Amino acid sequence: MKKESNILFEIKNLYVSVEGKEILKGLDLKIERGKVHAFMGRNGSGKTTLSYTIMGHPKYKVTQGEILFKGQNIVPLRPDERAKLRLFLAFQYPVSIPGVSVGNFLRASMKAVRGGDVPIKEFRTKLKEKMQLLDMKDSVLGRYVNDGFSGGEKKRLEILQMALMEPEMTILDETDSGLDIDALNIVAEGINRLRSQDRSMLVITHYQRLLNYVKPDYVHVLSDGKIIRSGGAELAKQLETQGYEWILKERGEGNAQNKTV
Repeated sequence: MKKESNILFEIKNLYVSVEGKEILKGLDLKIERGKVHAFMGRNGSGKTTLSYTIMGHPKYKVTQGEILFKGQNIVPLRPDERAKLRLFLAFQYPVSIPGVSVGNFLRASMKAVRGGDVPIKEFRTKLKEKMQLLDMKDSVLGRYVNDGFSGGEKKRLEILQMALMEPEMTILDETDSGLDIDALNIVAEGINRLRSQDRSMLVITHYQRLLNYVKPDYVHVLSDGKIIRSGGAELAKQLETQGYEWILKERGEGNAQNKTV
């Protein structure tokens, strides 16, 4: 049996409501250091609610349960406090910030997470290294954050932020959505190069195609705010060919409509 001390991130009996409606309904999860867990599920199963709740979005109210990161319950913490603990969320729909250049944004983000200054020489060296990793041109640094960016450019910038912040725990919320095959290859390669024995990831996706490139250690199926099936990477392939209906039938849910948002 593996030691409990190797658990980096844990969710215990988590219930979450949005505008008075209960979305997550008693979710439990343990993620060890260095492991990649994938969450799959139909639209409205609660995947985005899970990602936003982990990062502390004020709209998502934890009504019961705990979220433990490095042994600390982070539910009472603000999003910026969670980020300083080395928790990172890559958004499904990154927002644009007109008037703020990518270069200034990235350095300000590093300062905020570190809680101190980032020497310009160190910043430039690290930035150049990570941009080469993601096949990004220097010209992007003078552009405004996500303003006029293609879907692929937005997702690469999210992964670039992750590379610079060096989080211990990353949540990737449908990072593959809106990407063509070339952009998917580049983003997946960047994710894989950032994998290590000390970093863990929670990959949220609709489709198995990202998991062809980023192989997960575990796959979980989310439905109606609960995990209804867990397995290895082979589970994602089974879902790709058979869909979710067979799991719901096994649970006696049949064709019941999933109304969770």
